[in-house]
Amino acid sequence: MSNNNSHEKVEKNVGLMAVLIAVAVSFGGLAEIVPLMYQAEAIEPLEGVKPYPALELAGRDIYVREGCYNCHSQMVRTLRFESERYGHYSLAGESVYDRPFQWGSKRTGPDLARVGGRYPDDWHRVHMNNPRDVVPESNMPGFPWLEKNQLDGQSVARRMRALQTLGDPYSDAEIEQAPAEIQGKSELDAVVAYLQSLGKHAPKGG
Repeated sequence: MSNNNSHEKVEKNVGLMAVLIAVAVSFGGLAEIVPLMYQAEAIEPLEGVKPYPALELAGRDIYVREGCYNCHSQMVRTLRFESERYGHYSLAGESVYDRPFQWGSKRTGPDLARVGGRYPDDWHRVHMNNPRDVVPESNMPGFPWLEKNQLDGQSVARRMRALQTLGDPYSDAEIEQAPAEIQGKSELDAVVAYLQSLGKHAPKGG
């Protein structure tokens, strides 16, 4: 009977219930976050993994802007049929410089975690402009405006500077050189560079 009374008191007291929910959520969050703080694999980059160069960083931002993550995950799970199709399962150390990370599980289109180097640049250019030119059954929309839009080098440099303040190890020289490196480049150039970078530091094998 006392248990029922306790439940009724909590259910009828909105403020108390809100506090208890907040406490429960906080403990749940801590249980997930704290272990990661002590796992080197989750917080240390894999060998060779560095912050995205200017062109790849711009491409990643465009990828996010255009909502590509809504249909493509970047997470090969630890299942045999996945590793046989895509390659080695994804490791946290590959994504330490991704803000936000692109793991997820939505796959209207194939996973892209290991797409780098799988197709030549020209294939990606045609595919981004009109996917059905290379994959007739594709339901992916085209992005023809990317080829026309030019990158803003100063904007990319500011983005790199902001990431530097968050701990990404960009040097001042890299940031200062960014506008010159991407001068005359289109948004399509950037997206292709980003796609070609995906998975290049992944362990070999399944």
